[in-house]
Amino acid sequence: MMNHSVIDPLQPHLQTDCSQCFGLCCVALPYAKSADFPCDKPGGSPCRHLQKDYRCGIHDSLRGQGYKGCTVYDCFGAGERVSKQTFGGHSWREDSGTADRMLAVFPVMQQLHEIISYLREIAAAGRTAALHAEAGQAIARLEELAAQPPEALLELDLPAVRAGVNGTLQEASRLVRQQGVAASGRSASALPTRKDFFGANLKGKLWRGANLRGAMLIAANLQKADLRDCDFIGADLRDADLRGADLRGALFLSQMQVNSAKGDAGTRLPPGLRAPGHWA
Repeated sequence: MMNHSVIDPLQPHLQTDCSQCFGLCCVALPYAKSADFPCDKPGGSPCRHLQKDYRCGIHDSLRGQGYKGCTVYDCFGAGERVSKQTFGGHSWREDSGTADRMLAVFPVMQQLHEIISYLREIAAAGRTAALHAEAGQAIARLEELAAQPPEALLELDLPAVRAGVNGTLQEASRLVRQQGVAASGRSASALPTRKDFFGANLKGKLWRGANLRGAMLIAANLQKADLRDCDFIGADLRDADLRGADLRGALFLSQMQVNSAKGDAGTRLPPGLRAPGHWA
């Protein structure tokens, strides 16, 4: 669990505030021994370092002790909402029935909040003004779903929910990327069409306005690349080198993606995102 608040000024109600959560990510989520974790943990089992006050006992040394995966995770504020609103402040520790339902609802809420965050980004940006009403209506619908009781949340068809907003997300992507390409003065034909860039040397690439949706950018060298106005929804940026890269205006880029990459003081991020502590 990350004991800090990540507050996006464009999304004030989707903040991640671990102090208001019952450590749900530390219990609900499984992990396997890997470069990101030093041991195995099944889903539904509390992490060995979760304390009685729901804080992480090794928060200040997570990366040094092999828990790199914990330092990049962000639930989009789902943990707080499930803890304080959906279950009214009743912890999973109080009874097994509450635990089972709460831990099952948490990933559902996380996905809802992620989708809402994308829509709020569209609704707040001047460059997607043509979609403000459409995005606002979609946000209202999803907020109604997120406010439902646990039983209703567990019955949600999340693929259908995503499909219902995908057209809005795609049109926003088209608008933003089109504006980015026009501002770059370069042809869209120079932008990448493939998605697999695992470990690729992409240093200094002029990719403003590129569609990087779902791109595999694990361990890619993107130093000093121009990534303005790119669509990053679903892109995997684990260990991607963003030192000196320009991501201003990037669309659908999450704090979790930023946390998973490497960067420095020269990395330029969109408003609402911040350089994680391990970059220093």
